[in-house]
Amino acid sequence: MIQQIPAQAVYQSEIDVKHSRFITQIAHTPNIARANAFLDEVRQLHHKANHNCWARIAGPRSELNGWGSSDDGEPKGTAGKPMLNVLSHSQLCETTIVVTRYFGGIKLGAGGIVRAYSLAVQDALKTLPTIEKIDKFTFTLELPHALVGPIETLLMKTQAEVLTRNWNEKLQLTGQASAPQLAELRQQLIPYQHQTHYQDKEMRW
Repeated sequence: MIQQIPAQAVYQSEIDVKHSRFITQIAHTPNIARANAFLDEVRQLHHKANHNCWARIAGPRSELNGWGSSDDGEPKGTAGKPMLNVLSHSQLCETTIVVTRYFGGIKLGAGGIVRAYSLAVQDALKTLPTIEKIDKFTFTLELPHALVGPIETLLMKTQAEVLTRNWNEKLQLTGQASAPQLAELRQQLIPYQHQTHYQDKEMRW
């Protein structure tokens, strides 16, 4: 399954349901700590709101401890879970959604509340800019100084990202790359295998 993440730090949209304002705020949250920080930011911004309900998949979809929701004072099961249900049926990961409600004076009833929060999230996701989430994997590479030129050219060719360079008796690199980039990097390094030390998630020499 292709996974998507929000393309911008925070995205916002708003709907009106029987004079109640439902403000949907969506953030890219790669972990629970960032999700919690975003929730605190929204609560401070909308501290006079009646409710700040939320749903999240903070991190990869496979990490279930990153999934969560809250009704924040709405009747149990009428806000957070419906929001999470909409989010779970999208392709999004690393995403936290907060729907802020300012009560407009007309009670919606339990069913109406469920529909309102679901609609608020659905409406926002229709226009949310997203990008594909590409997993990156770490690799390390040690090489003699004489190979710095050719290896740097090779790294640029494979578009592997170098994170650190330590210049000791040999150059020690730490980098990250997608799975296809790692496969290409290993292939390109074959002529230098006996002069280098390499390790990634699947291979080492």
